[in-house]
Amino acid sequence: MQIKANNIIWHEGHVNRKVREDLLKQRGCTIWMTGLSASGKSTLAFTLEHALVQRNRLAYVLDGDNVRHGLNKNLGFSAEDREENIRRIGEVAKLFADAGFITMTSFISPYHKDRDIARKIHDDVNLFFMEVFVDAPVEVCEERDPKGLYKKARRGEIKGFTGIDDPYEPPGNPELVIKTKELTPQEGAMKILGYLVEKGYLMLPNSR
Repeated sequence: MQIKANNIIWHEGHVNRKVREDLLKQRGCTIWMTGLSASGKSTLAFTLEHALVQRNRLAYVLDGDNVRHGLNKNLGFSAEDREENIRRIGEVAKLFADAGFITMTSFISPYHKDRDIARKIHDDVNLFFMEVFVDAPVEVCEERDPKGLYKKARRGEIKGFTGIDDPYEPPGNPELVIKTKELTPQEGAMKILGYLVEKGYLMLPNSR
């Protein structure tokens, strides 16, 4: 990506990441949920956020549709715009994670290379990036179709719709796979929560 700004210098603050993490009793990270439209990404992300907050943890969801209302409202759904959409969210998620948040993202993010960019953004500053494949067959997603998007895509009213006339590239080696045809959102959230505890991203876990 072309860098257009000149004469800019990174300024270090007086509070480092470890101080924030010790304060919060958790380690900042990004849980990147990817999958087809209507696979259950947003429901899973918000269910996990609720479970974390109930356990006195600081968590936040960056949802694909919500972000397109503001930060990314100037982007469409071409391959180029999708790439920029994911790059921006990767950078925002990195900032949240650096602040100590357990950050969930809910984006179709259909292409390997774009998700790899988001991962690298975190790897470059030693932040944990957890890819979660929210796996649901396209037939199940079409049955759910809460926004009616698949019906519009089938009628030709939406072009370049992932899973219909644009490809979805499933993760080859995600940290977790959540099959939403088989698990409830609560069961999926508990599976992710268990992984975070196992890997040490929730220190001194306490439940209400």
